[in-house]
Amino acid sequence: MPRRVAPIPAAPSASTAEELLPLRAKPAPPTSPREITRDEVADVFENIARLLALDGENPFKVRAYQNGARAVEMFAGNLREAVVGEDAPGIPGLGEALALKVKELVTTGRLDFYERLRERLPAGILELFEIPGLGDKKIKALHDQLKVTSVAKLEEALRAGVVAKLPGFGEKTAQNLLAAIERRKEVADLFRLGDVAADALAVHEALRGHPEVIRVSPAGSFLRRKEIVHDLDFVVSTRAPETVGEFFATLPTVRRVEARGPTKVSVRLASGVPCDLRLVADAEYPFALQHFTGSKEHNLAFRQRVLARGWTLNEYRLAADKPDAAPVPKVRDEAGLYGALGFAWIPPELRENAGEWEAAALAEGPGLPRLVELENLRGTFHCHTTASDGRDSLRAMAEAARELGFQYLGIADHSKASFQANGLDAGRLLAQVAEIRALNAELAPDFRLFAGTECDILKDGSLDFPDEILAQLDYVVASVHASFTLPEAEQTRRLVRAMGNPHVTMLGHATGRLLLTRPGYAVDLAAIIEAAAATGTIIELNASPRRLDLDWRWWHRARDAGVRCAINPDAHRTAGFQDLWFGVAAARKGWLRREDVVNCLPLGEVETALGAKRTRSS
Repeated sequence: MPRRVAPIPAAPSASTAEELLPLRAKPAPPTSPREITRDEVADVFENIARLLALDGENPFKVRAYQNGARAVEMFAGNLREAVVGEDAPGIPGLGEALALKVKELVTTGRLDFYERLRERLPAGILELFEIPGLGDKKIKALHDQLKVTSVAKLEEALRAGVVAKLPGFGEKTAQNLLAAIERRKEVADLFRLGDVAADALAVHEALRGHPEVIRVSPAGSFLRRKEIVHDLDFVVSTRAPETVGEFFATLPTVRRVEARGPTKVSVRLASGVPCDLRLVADAEYPFALQHFTGSKEHNLAFRQRVLARGWTLNEYRLAADKPDAAPVPKVRDEAGLYGALGFAWIPPELRENAGEWEAAALAEGPGLPRLVELENLRGTFHCHTTASDGRDSLRAMAEAARELGFQYLGIADHSKASFQANGLDAGRLLAQVAEIRALNAELAPDFRLFAGTECDILKDGSLDFPDEILAQLDYVVASVHASFTLPEAEQTRRLVRAMGNPHVTMLGHATGRLLLTRPGYAVDLAAIIEAAAATGTIIELNASPRRLDLDWRWWHRARDAGVRCAINPDAHRTAGFQDLWFGVAAARKGWLRREDVVNCLPLGEVETALGAKRTRSS
């Protein structure tokens, strides 16, 4: 077996509650410029293409930058090594002129051509591309005919009724655009967990390395693993708060300082995320960390229990509040603080006042579950390759999974109904199955690829492939990719019918939500869980930080109903495996244990688990 790449632990320890973050975020040291990523280079090329199109440039030049963006996205190697140096091999599909622009980006962090192009066009024009339903042609029409140069100008034009009159728009399109702008306003100050993880790691690593920092941890909703956060919070213990506060305020990741005081520094990071640093003495650290981590409901319940003992608690200390109160024990860490009240240390993920107090009571509680951990995963499913809309080949995905120490990997490329994702028809799917079987002969016995499909659930609940095709696969992920607007009862019947098929192993992204972008479709999740339990269907926890679907709030109920979970990254490239960290975080927040997650099973047992539903139906 290859060496397992030791992932950074998914949860803080009971003794320190210090949070460590995923491997996918690897910032440069705080004193060095941050190296631009492949996705950022692709975004620059995509934006250049958009700006050139709006500027009336030759369509061939526009397409060159679009193709350049795709070439960079699909490139699996190191960008700097590919374009810097006399013997640099270059990037496949990228011409010399664009390769030089990549070189400029990776060596300087900026592209002069892009900056000059942006100066020629209105500053807010690119934000129009963030509105669903708007592409190059529609934005150019809005700009040329109505002088729309920003989302604010677009909203004015929509409310004035003039957009609906433009050719190619109409009243329905105008209504949809206005609704999209309203949704954008609602989430303007919110961030997905995945959007802030790299920033959290960079700040944490910088603070942890400072000689005057004694203890440091993220806090707040990030440490509780909420899928959506408003900001980042850090708690530091130190004997030199002014020195550490100044260091924090001048980190390369900081765009501007919002407020600065002896115990708190507030900044706005370059990414736009607000970030607060709380500075306390080391004796105050456990109280501050608990105070700034628990949800309001959890902390209120905490204080009620403190008051019942005749004590008082704030972010700095625990003290007696009544003369006849019991002596206050000395508290050195969060575990000691919870223990002083007669409770086991409660993991941050569970601090939502949703049953954790009753479970954690040392005297009579049932005990907190031993939550699943990242290192418990032995493999994963629902991964895509270049056969559909993935960016890496079957072999590359297999090799990356083996490098992580996985025992198995499930390949589930899209089915033919997902034509926009280059979905496979029956012939291409069976050819892939043959390729997987041949590769397994090479990789055995330490590793196995499972041949599957992400099969579209059609509008009536039938599946995109007939049973005779599905029967030749190791497993099937059934997912909805269209007809999102069905009434709840009809949508529920649709999913329940699909789960009734004996070849459907697991239900993919059960609500179809895209966090901060698209709400999930209307569906009765209680009925879905009941159907999954009745049919033996596994429900996926889609680990993509854009989805995290099924929502953590439903997993305790699903677990108690006997429904098993599959934590799947929905990976479209090898780097997508790192998203499993977010899936494990959501699973922990949903009270899931190792035994509740099917991909914690070793290879021999997971083979049986994947075939259990078919065996029961035969």
